[in-house]
Amino acid sequence: MVERLIVVGGDAAGMSAASAARRQVPGSELEIIAFERGNHTSYSACGIPYFIGKDVADAGALIARTPEEFSRNHDIDARVKHEVLEIDLNRRAVRVRDLSNGTDVWEGFDQLMVATGALPVRPLLPGSGAEGIYGVQTLDEGLALRAALEREQPRRAVIVGTGYIGLELAEALCAWGVEITVVGRGQAPLPGLDPDMGILIADAMLGYGMNVRLNETVTGFETTDGKVSAVVTDQTTLAADVVILGLGVRPNTALAAQAGIPLGETGAIAVDQRLRTGIDGVWAAGDCVEKFHRVARRHVRMALGTHANKEGRTAGINIGGSYATFPGVIGTAVTKICDVEAARTGLGEDEARQAGFDPITEVVESTTRAGYYPGAKPIRTKLIAERGTGRLLGGQIVGEEGAAKRIDVLAVALWHEMTVEELLNIDLSYAPPFSPLWDPVLIAARKTWQKVAAERTGTKLG
Repeated sequence: MVERLIVVGGDAAGMSAASAARRQVPGSELEIIAFERGNHTSYSACGIPYFIGKDVADAGALIARTPEEFSRNHDIDARVKHEVLEIDLNRRAVRVRDLSNGTDVWEGFDQLMVATGALPVRPLLPGSGAEGIYGVQTLDEGLALRAALEREQPRRAVIVGTGYIGLELAEALCAWGVEITVVGRGQAPLPGLDPDMGILIADAMLGYGMNVRLNETVTGFETTDGKVSAVVTDQTTLAADVVILGLGVRPNTALAAQAGIPLGETGAIAVDQRLRTGIDGVWAAGDCVEKFHRVARRHVRMALGTHANKEGRTAGINIGGSYATFPGVIGTAVTKICDVEAARTGLGEDEARQAGFDPITEVVESTTRAGYYPGAKPIRTKLIAERGTGRLLGGQIVGEEGAAKRIDVLAVALWHEMTVEELLNIDLSYAPPFSPLWDPVLIAARKTWQKVAAERTGTKLG
């Protein structure tokens, strides 16, 4: 008898799971049907800001595989404009609506993959439903925003939110020559960074001619003839021709919760290392599930495409009858705004304390290349370590070209629970066009270890 796998969600986690399962089990033994309520499958949501900013000319370049390609090359029936409205675990079936004609059908399953992703945070504020207010969570939304920019040629744009998406969209709007104002509730951009690192981003944005308003909360929107005309905050009113919301996301768990699929302590779907939900034959992966943080040793919500793809692959291998595990996350992320790059991994200072650590920190200023080599740019590196043991707990980097990808060195060190003493002796490459003799990461490790050792032994090491 041919088994049937139903996949709810046709992007990173869902289609990675479908593809991994298909690689192990042929269509004669496993039928795979994926339902996606949007118009596209397997696209790069991370690339949307760069399409809006004209770095990517054609949105089609962001699509890894179309439904036709899944059908033709992988024997996977991927149906766009189909929304799963209900999961009945007793019937082992899902109720699906064809959004093109409004008809509902029940489709049975032997195994179910829940990959419903995340929903953007949308404030229920006065005027929030006005025309001209955009979120950019999906490719369809990105296409709508770019079309509006081309059509209306706005002069003033307000971005609400200073997280990764907010900053990437601020950079994207630079290509349109608009006056840009960014509003955030925090004391510095990028909440994932400690304020002493995030403030460098604010300084850079001001240098690019953007208006940056921190410690400020949006309370509503003014409208004219149904279209947004201003953003109202607790401090002022900002005129706007277009408003973009970049307030983060929350896991899309309503469908799972209504079906009785257990949620975890974070409010996302609870899964084990094999991405099992605890219900026989029901799997979940991606932004809708909680992840185990390997440093904090607790479950967290973290929406990143890298995790979604890896989790989907892991689930698909298990669905196909083999064995695989997803060992957790450490929160590595990177972004840029114009010429300034920023990255983080592990825990920040406050996060380390909340996780029960007694942190010690060090911040060093250096350059991306040997100081005498043309093109050397400033870079600030911050390390967070455990007092006493010197175990690395986290790292953050802000600098210009060539800075941020150094975070990957710290990510590997964190993954393997290295101390800063072990880190400072890692054999990294060196040549003047690429780094100083002591790479900024190694300088930071050495300085942090000096602090740890001095507290432990009273000896100041060189």
